[in-house]
Amino acid sequence: MTLPATSTPATDAELIARWLSGDQRAAGELVQRHAGPLARFAASLGVRDEVDELVQDTFVRAFQSLDSFRSDSALRTWLFTILKRLLLDRKRAERRRRDVAELDERDAATEYDALDTLVGDETAARIRGAVNGLTPLQREVFTLRVNEGMAYAEIAEVVGSTEGACRVHYHNALRAIKERLSDD
Repeated sequence: MTLPATSTPATDAELIARWLSGDQRAAGELVQRHAGPLARFAASLGVRDEVDELVQDTFVRAFQSLDSFRSDSALRTWLFTILKRLLLDRKRAERRRRDVAELDERDAATEYDALDTLVGDETAARIRGAVNGLTPLQREVFTLRVNEGMAYAEIAEVVGSTEGACRVHYHNALRAIKERLSDD
């Protein structure tokens, strides 16, 4: 009596090679394998709406550049990185849209409000300058904490660090901003 042969599931590298050689089903297998973990990762980063759209955009971007994927890291890690970057891009775009909306509202200011607007703009510019003077990691941690209201645990996931290190980066950023503002 012979037992039926069991097939071992294809590895990500095998699926990538199959997709690059024209096998469209391989792409479907990659999506099926990684969509759930990507959706959970997006939810852990605070995405509540449009999780499916974000996951879909992640695969679109990945498949567009799959031929340049270096397999020194796992495909899943690469996909998570793409999703994180897409999410940060979306948050920056949303902030810009809010800033434009706020500018439109400020344009409607009365003469009485003009001085308040000028002082507010000057203060905002000084704060932006102080934030821009931070190291890239401090700026990212500070921005995620202040603008996005993220918890340190979430920030640690986004920046690829520990919760304790993120706390230190945030407090160092806060101290540097205070020093810069007091010097101006």
